[in-house]
Amino acid sequence: MNEEDRSRLEEFRQFRREVRGSSEYLLVGIDVAKDKHHAFFGTARGKTLFRRLVFENNIEGFRKLLGQAEAMKVQNGLSRVVFGMEPTANYHKPLGEHLIRCGHAVVLVSGVAAYENRKTLDGRWDTNDTRDAANVADLVSQGKCLFYEFPVGVLRDLRNLLSLKRRFKRVEQGYRVRIRNHLLAKYFPELDRYYEQSPATSLAIVRWCLDPSVIAGLEYKEFVQRVGTGRRRVSQENRLQAIWKLAVDSVGCEAGPVVEFEAQVMGEGLKQLRESIRQIDEKIQELCSPFPEYECLLSIPGFGPDVSSKVLGAIGDPFRFENGRQVLKLAGFDLSAKRSGKSSESVIPVISKKGKADLRYALYQAALIASIRNQGFMIYYTHKLRGREREAGIKTKMRVKLSAKLLLIAWTLMKKREPFNPDYVAIR
Repeated sequence: MNEEDRSRLEEFRQFRREVRGSSEYLLVGIDVAKDKHHAFFGTARGKTLFRRLVFENNIEGFRKLLGQAEAMKVQNGLSRVVFGMEPTANYHKPLGEHLIRCGHAVVLVSGVAAYENRKTLDGRWDTNDTRDAANVADLVSQGKCLFYEFPVGVLRDLRNLLSLKRRFKRVEQGYRVRIRNHLLAKYFPELDRYYEQSPATSLAIVRWCLDPSVIAGLEYKEFVQRVGTGRRRVSQENRLQAIWKLAVDSVGCEAGPVVEFEAQVMGEGLKQLRESIRQIDEKIQELCSPFPEYECLLSIPGFGPDVSSKVLGAIGDPFRFENGRQVLKLAGFDLSAKRSGKSSESVIPVISKKGKADLRYALYQAALIASIRNQGFMIYYTHKLRGREREAGIKTKMRVKLSAKLLLIAWTLMKKREPFNPDYVAIR
């Protein structure tokens, strides 16, 4: 985070402290859409200055918004303008970044907060663009808003690639499920038991020939040559022999030319997708390498290149968080419980899961590895389990707790720019 962004962050924190009841601010709530946005102009004291301004999502529309904001500020003797908007896909980003480049303060409101606050405006449940813009302005007037992070350069590229990889991994899972539950289950069900053990071999068979009768008609050496898996270990050799023998008595349905075509298309698609993911991983590592914080993250037990890149991309500048509670909220590790009308002793808090699910999953995998392979974390994990071994799901709960601890350790190391110290795993 450069000096300009740090200044924006300090201004945001000051704004949240003093906005309630202030007579200085012109608050502009914007309901974002794909083609046209709706803006509402009001004050922090609840006064409506201009109810509805519709402007297009282009430079002329942005100038129209800024011109109206300047007029409202001058006419009403206000000194500062703050624009608020609810994140809507990526539609809000061009407007938000344009306003920031023009030197204006921009804040975000949570979609959950907007949903809950909407019905408090006038007791009505319906929704429309004008009302949604007023709802955003009302939340901003209460200080219930979020800092608009404006990453630039390498950090933005890193987040874009992480998002692209996440989408590709979902598509890859779709391919794998389609091949396993549709093709193999119907035409070669015996191969399913080896699908996870030897995915490369299974994929090669799917791409080459899915018909067990064709495989059964080949000699073993010819079958191995057709599959073309290269050098093989003893375990892989045994699996190939077992698959070849199972093809003789397979109970699979008869596979016609269309099935073979579908199998080839799915197999080639999955192969190309995995190659694209591999190239994305290489590019991600290239982008992460210049960050000194990246090497610090790699030093944490359980943190490989994948987990480290996700943590680095999610946190960005560690100094934008004031305390560890904010970092835990980022991943949804903050605890929450419904205690209204109940005794606090009878309610067990659970994690909110309101943050980044992809980051939370990556940290859990890191905790799983660390609790098995690192002595310090093994002792910490065992200490947490002692006396509670028979509780249902306790191992998962303690690994979630370890995941949260790993996130705080990562945040601390990024701030200090120093490698992992085993003393951070002190039992307490």
